[in-house]
Amino acid sequence: MRVNPVIVGADGTDCSKAAVRWAAREANRLGLPLRVTHAFDWEWREARYDMSHDYLDHARTMAEGITSNAVYEARIAVDDLEVEGDPVVGNPAPRLLADSEDARLMVLGSRGRGGFGSLLLGSVSQRVATHAKCSVVVIRGRADNTEGPVVAGVDDSPAADMVLEAAFEAAAARGATLKIIRGCPPPVPLWMAGMAGVDLQMPMAELEAYAKLEEQLAPWRNKFADVPVGMLVTETNVASVLVTASAGAQLVVVGSRGHGVVTGTLLGSTGLQLLHHAECPVYIVRRPADSQE
Repeated sequence: MRVNPVIVGADGTDCSKAAVRWAAREANRLGLPLRVTHAFDWEWREARYDMSHDYLDHARTMAEGITSNAVYEARIAVDDLEVEGDPVVGNPAPRLLADSEDARLMVLGSRGRGGFGSLLLGSVSQRVATHAKCSVVVIRGRADNTEGPVVAGVDDSPAADMVLEAAFEAAAARGATLKIIRGCPPPVPLWMAGMAGVDLQMPMAELEAYAKLEEQLAPWRNKFADVPVGMLVTETNVASVLVTASAGAQLVVVGSRGHGVVTGTLLGSTGLQLLHHAECPVYIVRRPADSQE
């Protein structure tokens, strides 16, 4: 029987090491093997004219060292984990995207080598998180935190049940509380909120939103009866509320696309804001077909 592993991208940076440790623990929770992938691009300008292959040999030696160190890091995190290293030649983003076709989950650090200090998310991580053919976790903030809730953002999109399933499973595996956040659009445009004589009817709008959320949660509460669940309905921008909630969370879970975004977009604005600003790991839940639509 074919087993889809958890795959983690490694490049030897501190952020990458945190991703490897997180991926090892998650693979252990899921009962899956872990594959450490390091892609090295040796085609520097000088290497193209190196007839002796010294540059390639040097690049391969460095890649093998990074990979073996990452495998060691994974085994320190989980000593009996099935883990293998896979140094490959090629540009990191395309190689990781190709690997995502066979992965149950792809785990990445938020920053890589050679990036600008002012960037909040590395280009490889953003490209893979946006285009991968499996769910992706980008490790941000306190990767080793085992306290606090799992937080999930849901809406009316078809992906909501998939997000809830992943969030309940994550909370159950960690023995954590689950906090569900749902947006509640104001009944009138915000620019009208200060006009005299406007009846906002906010209590009714909130009650309806909570009722909708209770309906969404009902089957998952029954399936995961031991998971304590809290709910929050907010008119505030959901992405900013999720970023704030991430400060005390173990994990934030969102779908790969939100409600009402442009067809063909592979990652909604909420997911992108979290990838740049969250203070804990961000789990982008995706069906395999999402990246092919």
